[in-house]
Amino acid sequence: MQFRVGICQMKVTNSKEANLSKAADQVRLAVSKGADLVVLPEMFTCPYQKELFASYAEVESNSLVFRFLSDLARESHCYLVGGSVPEQEGEMLYNTSYIFNRAGKLVGKHRKLHLFDIEIPGGISFKESAVLSSGESITTFETEFGRCGVAICYDLRFPELFRLMNEEDVKLVVVPAAFNLTTGPAHWETLFRARAIDNQLYMVGASPARDPKAAYVAYGHSLAVNPWGDLIYQADIVEEVGVVMLDSVKLEEIRLALPLLKHRRLDLYQVKSQMKEFIL
Repeated sequence: MQFRVGICQMKVTNSKEANLSKAADQVRLAVSKGADLVVLPEMFTCPYQKELFASYAEVESNSLVFRFLSDLARESHCYLVGGSVPEQEGEMLYNTSYIFNRAGKLVGKHRKLHLFDIEIPGGISFKESAVLSSGESITTFETEFGRCGVAICYDLRFPELFRLMNEEDVKLVVVPAAFNLTTGPAHWETLFRARAIDNQLYMVGASPARDPKAAYVAYGHSLAVNPWGDLIYQADIVEEVGVVMLDSVKLEEIRLALPLLKHRRLDLYQVKSQMKEFIL
């Protein structure tokens, strides 16, 4: 089976209304190009500045963005991974991705599991945990193409998460992400290719477009990688909508030709894990 994924790389501004309008335009353009599933970037409704997340956050039960995404998925008749947005629940803030099916029904909700707390000398300093709380669930959902997974940005660096998704026979993982000009050139493409090769699945990353005037400058270069590790699409740094074709036959051919998932020594891994727990 063939399945088309639309990847929206949009410039994010200070205006939530303008960002939603741009997102709608890009989703509709992707669908006009044949996309079955469309993904928006991380924090597509607001600047990627932790001190601003609270002012842009919405409670799901009364969320304009939630209704906007649901309506857009239904009207466009596509699966929609709503990038991510700041979500408020009680006193807690989360970096959350809402996933809707073709009927506009919520079929998944991913709260970023791993918070981006880093200090790179001469590079970048950022501490999401100062304002955000981490999620507690692995997120997958069903499509005609098969089961798909969602992770957000820094989640990409934790291979255990993707191996657990693989246990659910995921065929595609979508990652809204905003790497920066320090981590992007160093690790962006390598991490997506590594996760695709290790788990023999398709990987898609959607970044905001680059805005040199922003307080946090996104790397751009949204991309798609096939289960062999080939880069099958990559955007530049400006606004762009790409549509890529995924092929379940090709995926199964790769898994049959190089059956590494069947060659895992789960007996050994589990024993080592139990030994470590005993020692601790």
